[in-house]
Amino acid sequence: MGRMKEDLTYVSHLIPKVLQILLNVALVFLAIILSILLIKELIIFSQILIVKGSDDYKLFLTNILIFFLYFEFITMIVKYFKEEYHFPIRYFIYIGITALVRIIIVDHDHPLNTLLYSLAILVLIIGYFIINLTPRERPSSSWFFKK
Repeated sequence: MGRMKEDLTYVSHLIPKVLQILLNVALVFLAIILSILLIKELIIFSQILIVKGSDDYKLFLTNILIFFLYFEFITMIVKYFKEEYHFPIRYFIYIGITALVRIIIVDHDHPLNTLLYSLAILVLIIGYFIINLTPRERPSSSWFFKK
């Protein structure tokens, strides 16, 4: 009976490690793909500026914001590894704000939608402000389980 309990304990410790390795490998592949797409956006952006000489400011701003979305996702993956396998929520807020700004720039034909997107940005900014007010260090949960 003791041997079986040891085996179950070993397996229960092994499964999270295997899943963590799988997640890390997948994130590295995702970072590589995003880096390639980031370089592609730079090439497209340079073609718009140099070759086409476009006066379409919407296209120009859209490509800049797409570039920053890729950049933010790559930065978030880097932070994930630097902060010991944790995604900081504030990076999701940055990405949400950037995505909503992009939508407003690209599709601002309907005033009600633009107002709703702006309100969503305001909610994200308020959430970011609240996150910055709270301390980053969380107390250990071990105090709850003390005997």
